[in-house]
Amino acid sequence: MHHVPDLPPMNALEILRETVRILRCDPNTFTSILFLLICPVSAGLLSNAFLASSLNQALARRLILLCVTSGLPLTSFLTQLCHHLAGTIIASITCFPLLISLLVLARSSVSYAVACIYAGKKFLSEEFLTTYRRAWTRIVKTYLCTCLAISSCLILFLVLLIVVCNAFSILMYPPEIVVYPALLTMLVFSIAYAHTIVVCNLASVIAVLEESCGFHALLRSVNLIKGQTQVGLLIFLSSAIGLSLVEGLFEHRVKTLSYGDGSSRIWEGPLLVLMYSFVVLIDSMMSAVFYFTCRSSCVEVGIESGEEEEDLIGTELEDV
Repeated sequence: MHHVPDLPPMNALEILRETVRILRCDPNTFTSILFLLICPVSAGLLSNAFLASSLNQALARRLILLCVTSGLPLTSFLTQLCHHLAGTIIASITCFPLLISLLVLARSSVSYAVACIYAGKKFLSEEFLTTYRRAWTRIVKTYLCTCLAISSCLILFLVLLIVVCNAFSILMYPPEIVVYPALLTMLVFSIAYAHTIVVCNLASVIAVLEESCGFHALLRSVNLIKGQTQVGLLIFLSSAIGLSLVEGLFEHRVKTLSYGDGSSRIWEGPLLVLMYSFVVLIDSMMSAVFYFTCRSSCVEVGIESGEEEEDLIGTELEDV
């Protein structure tokens, strides 16, 4: 990629401000990405257009049965959580063709556009498509590795939750007590899941702008994020809250509630899809900006380490 000037370290709010500034620098490019690439994916994920409700119900019942047999009490919260988890899993699987094609292309184009703005170069779709065709294998391989990492985190959480709940059940603790270690396990999982998402988002940017791919991109992401983990977690938290809010509104206003003849869905549905897509766009842009700040920090640390080594060598030579 073209030379990009070093960026000073930023907190999450400063990265958001920088993202807004970049968005204003080239609104046509980012608006085109929003409508052509992100909106179709958002519509599929929100509406579950490819989702089989019977499969969703079957998976939710299995999850509920698994939780109850592990010692957890059957509550409305547990039922809603299992239904939400089942819907998310099935929607991700059924929408996987959209995710690996349009969403990967959208995130790649956003990262490339942000790099072009920093390099003082105009974003050209023909040039990007040429670059994308050359890096397509690298980008897709990295995306599959991130999917594997997220899936492994989820599977590990389910296994750990079952083991913990069964252990307390064997010790003859009542379900009301088993809830507390289960909540603690969920808290640990939430922290691990957030770290995994931050690393995966940064790895997706690395696959576009660098030569690393697959697990090498994930390792590169882990190295870059050192010292900036809190900023990455705040970015993830803000994006997750925004996406969850829009999902909840879509579930309540479009799927459940409508005005009489259902006319509210005609305008509220597209509006919420657009809002969801905009949050995805901002999240992708913030991940790209976060990459450049992390890279600059690593360069500064490398320079300081080199200067310290030179000073140490010079001192040893003077002593000799």
